[in-house]
Amino acid sequence: MSRIFSLRGLRIAYARDEIIHSVSFDIHAGEFCALLGLNGSGKTTILHASCGLLPMSGSCAVNGQDCSAMNERERARLIAFIPQNCGVMAGKTALEIVMMGFNTQLGLFESPSKAQKQAALVTLDRLGCAAFARRDFAALSQGQRQIVILARCLVQNTPVMLMDEPDSALDFLNRQMVLEKIRSVIHSERKAGLITLHDPNFAMRYCDRLLLLKAGALTGEITMKDASREELREKLSLVYGDIELFPCSHGFFMAPNTTRKE
Repeated sequence: MSRIFSLRGLRIAYARDEIIHSVSFDIHAGEFCALLGLNGSGKTTILHASCGLLPMSGSCAVNGQDCSAMNERERARLIAFIPQNCGVMAGKTALEIVMMGFNTQLGLFESPSKAQKQAALVTLDRLGCAAFARRDFAALSQGQRQIVILARCLVQNTPVMLMDEPDSALDFLNRQMVLEKIRSVIHSERKAGLITLHDPNFAMRYCDRLLLLKAGALTGEITMKDASREELREKLSLVYGDIELFPCSHGFFMAPNTTRKE
């Protein structure tokens, strides 16, 4: 497999308090991985450090290139990032927000071409939101904004996509649609994708591999195509406690074990 994204010995500390403890993993071409853990385990912190938003020790590399010494523009050609909450950019249409994904390909005073504008419209249509391309981004719901930011991430066309709970503001149907679209893009375009999710059931349904984080350290990983029910229960319980797994059409569904023990 072709390794695209690599973290090695990632450590992050606030003052003397280390909160991420020597995290290392690789993501390969066409692989969609989930970073799972409880609130406060460090999932968002790892993504922010990988994007250069937080100081860190260790290394972050894309296709063998060390990103730590890169400036923001250079890094944005390699890594696209969808934050958990997108800011409100008043006075810009959804289409204009999407076309910002082309900024790293443009010169200082250059504007997106007609072909790039058309590509942005096609991307919005792929995500089912072409109808509000001309609407003010600030007037959209939080869920609609997240889909627009995803479209911007797609037109940015980087080898790596990092996503911090991009489904958090979406309803049930849009959540399924967005995760399916993300998986399809990563597989078909051979990107490396890393997503944080609150619900491990969505991770098991859509992701190829699960990386399990607890108190700032990786406690294990699961390759979904090879995982047995016993392996899933054993490893997921390290993060989520006493759980049960139930067979379903696409594999297994996780729920707390509420069976009273004698």
